[in-house]
Amino acid sequence: MSEEAGRDGTGIVIIGAGQGGFQAAASLREAGFTGPLTLIGDEPGLPYQRPPLSKAYMKGEAGPEQIELRPAAFYADHAITLVEGRAVAIERAAQRVRMADGSVHPYAHLILATGARNRPLPVPGKDLAGVYYLRTRADADALKQRLPGARRVVVIGAGFIGLEFAAVARALGHEVTVLEAASRPMARALSPDMSAFFAAEHRAMGTDLRCGAGVVGLVGEDGHVTGVEATDGVVYPADFVLVGIGVTPNVELAAEAGLGIANGIVVDAHLATADPAISALGDAAAYPSVHAGMRTRLESVQNAVDQARSIAARLTGKVGPAGEPLPYIAVPWFWSDQADLKLQMVGIAGPTDLAVLRGDPASRRFSVFRFHERRLTAIESVNRPADHMLGRRLLAGTPRLTPEEAADEGFDLKTLLTK
Repeated sequence: MSEEAGRDGTGIVIIGAGQGGFQAAASLREAGFTGPLTLIGDEPGLPYQRPPLSKAYMKGEAGPEQIELRPAAFYADHAITLVEGRAVAIERAAQRVRMADGSVHPYAHLILATGARNRPLPVPGKDLAGVYYLRTRADADALKQRLPGARRVVVIGAGFIGLEFAAVARALGHEVTVLEAASRPMARALSPDMSAFFAAEHRAMGTDLRCGAGVVGLVGEDGHVTGVEATDGVVYPADFVLVGIGVTPNVELAAEAGLGIANGIVVDAHLATADPAISALGDAAAYPSVHAGMRTRLESVQNAVDQARSIAARLTGKVGPAGEPLPYIAVPWFWSDQADLKLQMVGIAGPTDLAVLRGDPASRRFSVFRFHERRLTAIESVNRPADHMLGRRLLAGTPRLTPEEAADEGFDLKTLLTK
């Protein structure tokens, strides 16, 4: 699709006004697309950043305006039409999106940036008052309003969101218990060494972290939660419960339109679906990852942003040296701020990948390098940004680092960039 596409009154429509959807719109304009451009979101207000919701926004260090991706003038200046409402159907034959209010938006190309939603807690008592989730600004506002009146907080799930919120709650003086069904925190994303470090750090903050403790049900009085019953037989008192047990990709629109679904909307190496007029990105898209060596769905702001840029480049005609479309090959990276600990991850490691320690965890500045058959696959760093940035450069090429070099603090990693 060239910059002239869409002048017949259709143009490009983006469903999902989160970070990925916003970036797709911004990148299309930056790349020279001049046709009509519509960004549909089902939340009120301007598109905003989600990562600060569990940290700076929750602590009151950033307000609504500070987390907006751009002010209102940006959308007017760039001729991006913001539509607030819920898309209910994709009519592929007619190439249009139908909204809940009956209106329609025709498209020459459609980008699905539908994201994901919180996975609900499937136990008795889940509907009691005082049980919260954290995904949207409205969720964060409800939490901020309720938190000052709560003394005992129980967090269900020791993933990134759960532990970020737990660190904030402890800093505010609350009694915090974290219940995690797995044997260690952040087990899906981190090596055992890094999980053990964060478990010790949260316990040192005063958090009662219980691993191997699933949830049987919630108990309450007068319709309000008063405790969480765990598989260890204990009922943990709670004035307030935050549930953070993962997310489910929003694929229903795509599925009902007949697009392929496999733990996400199936896309090819160029992030296109089986329908050449539809692309998908971000938390909702399952793409063939050159870094994971398999079809992958990544829940990462940076992945959504990079995929949005890739789609914008393809739709505006950017090609490789031989005139071929450029596949999506960006190195995935992630981060999490928990108290004064900045966790940064780059690459994708398998559960059995070798973990090599670089630095001393006692210093609270160290990294874990991951290897599969002696090939570098990922780096996890705490308060050590140089390792993270170097890892992003190494993994973008053919990394030649060996496990022995990674373990040797005397080995200068930067020499690998000049080879």
